[in-house]
Amino acid sequence: MLLTILLQSVAADVLGKAGIALAAALAALAAGYGIGKIGSAATESIARQPEAGGSIRSSMIIVAAMIEGAALFAIIVCLLALFS
Repeated sequence: MLLTILLQSVAADVLGKAGIALAAALAALAAGYGIGKIGSAATESIARQPEAGGSIRSSMIIVAAMIEGAALFAIIVCLLALFS
C-alpha cells in the first residue's frame, strides 16, 4: 500500500516535469515559426514594393521582438513552475 502511494507520487512528479519541459519546447518552437513567417512575409512584401522596404523592415523587427519577448516570458514561467 505504501509502495503504491510512493510510486504514484514519483510518477506524478516526473510527468509534471515532462509536461513543463514540453511546454517550454512548444513556446520556443512557436516563436521560431512565427518569426520565420514574419520574415518570409516581409521579404515577399519588400520584393513586391521595394520603396516601402524601410517601413516594412522596421515593423518586422518590432513584431519579431514582441514575439521573442512573449516566448521568453513563457519559458521563464515554465522554469519557475519547474523549480518551485
